[in-house]
Amino acid sequence: MLGQVVRPLSDLFQPKDYPALLVGLAQPDDAAVYRLNDSQAIISTADFFPPVVDDPYDFGAIAAANALSDVYAMGGDPLFALNLVAWPDDVPAETLAEVLRGGAEKVREAGAVIAGGHTVSDREPKYGLAVTGIAHPNHIFTKGGARPGDVLVLTKPLGTGTITTAIKRGQAHADDARACVDSMAHLNRHAATAARASGSAVHAVTDITGFGLVGHGHEMAHLSGCGLRLQYDQLPWLPGAENYAREWIFPGGTERNEAYYARWLVLERSLSDWQRMLLFDPQTSGGLLAAVQRDQVERFVRESRGRAIGEVVSHEPGMIVVV
Repeated sequence: MLGQVVRPLSDLFQPKDYPALLVGLAQPDDAAVYRLNDSQAIISTADFFPPVVDDPYDFGAIAAANALSDVYAMGGDPLFALNLVAWPDDVPAETLAEVLRGGAEKVREAGAVIAGGHTVSDREPKYGLAVTGIAHPNHIFTKGGARPGDVLVLTKPLGTGTITTAIKRGQAHADDARACVDSMAHLNRHAATAARASGSAVHAVTDITGFGLVGHGHEMAHLSGCGLRLQYDQLPWLPGAENYAREWIFPGGTERNEAYYARWLVLERSLSDWQRMLLFDPQTSGGLLAAVQRDQVERFVRESRGRAIGEVVSHEPGMIVVV
């Protein structure tokens, strides 16, 4: 639906009329990129959502890490951010202050600064950031550069959707909840630095968020004109994720992802229903998925602290094959 809504906007802004816009509506990616000069390009992104955990400080830190991730996925460094807040009139201002503190400390950890923001009244609290970053225009990462033979590396474990749903239902073990929160609040800064250090060996990057592993994998495969083969037994899961999935504890976004992206999924092995649904589990502030030249994978895995989970293959564009 969103694609249908945005498509007419693309017709208003033809790429030939805006040559400095390196990444925009014409080639959808994790963030927009605008060339300033031969050595500098601005990266711009925005992201906000309702609380995924009860603690306001943790919520602020997670939302900030999630928004900053899009800059890292494009190969940039965040410069500054603006707070985006929707807040109910009947929720104490002290709670909002903790949300903002969590976000601000995460932005400072990223080496950036909060420069302002905007607040509106709403029935449901929401928080996030509009982030501006910078990169060299010749060294940005996009989703569309993966090549057959590349190895796929994921830099964070999966399962935040099912675990945060268990948290909301009061069914999550404390240790599982803490591990999930820590993972979501962890910046992709280190992984992005490792990707940049690998230079031309990293051919494509995206971050795994609301569309789940299959959804974001499909985007990379489609824009790269190839397919992805994932090894299910190599997928890393957060503690407790598989247990909650067995109990069919999934957020509503899992079924929406499955309804749309299942047409591009091919299973070449037997999976239970809950294992299959985990492939569509929407992630909050997930890791980077990188397509890496095979002879450089060992170094990238070591430096990014990621895991090799599959490979890029010659296939009908956009297909995800699970073995």
